[in-house]
Amino acid sequence: MQIRKAEFKCSSGAVSQVPKDALRDIAFIGRSNVGKSSLINMLTSHKGLAKVSGTPGKTRLINHFLIDESWYLVDLPGYGYARTSKSEREGFSKLILDYVLRCEKLHMLFVLVDSRLEPQKIDLRFIEMLGENGVPFGIIFTKADKLSASQLRRSIERYRTVLGEQWESLPEMFVSSGADGRGREEILDYIAKCLIEC
Repeated sequence: MQIRKAEFKCSSGAVSQVPKDALRDIAFIGRSNVGKSSLINMLTSHKGLAKVSGTPGKTRLINHFLIDESWYLVDLPGYGYARTSKSEREGFSKLILDYVLRCEKLHMLFVLVDSRLEPQKIDLRFIEMLGENGVPFGIIFTKADKLSASQLRRSIERYRTVLGEQWESLPEMFVSSGADGRGREEILDYIAKCLIEC
């Protein structure tokens, strides 16, 4: 798949505010500062589409980007950032859960995890919740350019081992880097397949 046109559509503070049309949502989520905005900009070949910030927790709304007039790429708030207030964290959680569990537009969710880190409890809890609720998702390992090939293999294998303890079949997994464009074709091809087949 090649993305020819990507444009910001709207920001929503509640699921009731998301676009009411029939176009499907392909959404991206992860812990704060996992590299979500960089990945979105890389996938769309549009440097300034999603705002990249050095400060975690900047995305606080559901952001819809219209792709080629045919589907939405959705940037969800990051979860688990300690410097936001407890009430804000709870608010983010409600917004995220309302969207992920109740928004009928959601077609596929990609959970981003930092390839440099051991499997994080908050990511594993979120992934477990998706499985329990039958939400279709894949996992994208970000910041792959920061690791050697052997380190990256070990990181992915750790995730496979941990998830394999609870899951009969593992979700699709992708390796990406916003810096060098790694994973772009594979992720976009999988999105195209999901939009056609699912």
